[in-house]
Amino acid sequence: MISQLRFSLVAVLLASAGLLLGARNSGEIIPAHALLASFPRTIGSWSAAGNIPLSKDVLDVLGAGEFLLREYQDVETRAQVALFIAYFPSQRAGDTIHSPQNCLPGAGWSPERADRITITASGHSPFSANRYVVSKGDKRQLVLYWYWAHDRGLASEYAAKFYLVADSIRMHRTDGSLIRISTSVADGQNLQAVDRILRSFANNLVPLLPTYVPR
Repeated sequence: MISQLRFSLVAVLLASAGLLLGARNSGEIIPAHALLASFPRTIGSWSAAGNIPLSKDVLDVLGAGEFLLREYQDVETRAQVALFIAYFPSQRAGDTIHSPQNCLPGAGWSPERADRITITASGHSPFSANRYVVSKGDKRQLVLYWYWAHDRGLASEYAAKFYLVADSIRMHRTDGSLIRISTSVADGQNLQAVDRILRSFANNLVPLLPTYVPR
């Protein structure tokens, strides 16, 4: 019953979004922003050697947008975190944000545990993010992700769809993004310690986002 209600809610939101966004198509504002290709390779104590290329198949699924995939390493602890940012300047042509709940299983990762946490970053109000433990064979990862638009972080896909429609009416904008960070979990490694690694990275990451995903 709950799944059916969720499906119905998403269907209504998508239908409403399509009607409203299509009706207001001529007045859309595409905001200026720095390209993700120029995103800093050094974030606090974290540094990345370069971008990880996405395959054509992945890009075809993602659609028209800007995408960044990098692996950062902490120079002190040597911990590694993968950062993925998908930014869509416009979501009116059918290219919308894909939830990792669908993408991760599609890539062979099976969810073991899911919940939500609160991210508190300097200079920004706290917001909710999704936290997943996923596995593939003998590999495990801890994943945090959230939807980000107009300096607003959201864990809920439904809330993100709601604000997509609301912001289109209020601001004449449909731009938005998905932020995902992940790291490997070693055998016997304490999940709380891994969680602290991702939170530390997120705290350094969030203040940089408005330059690349406009307020």
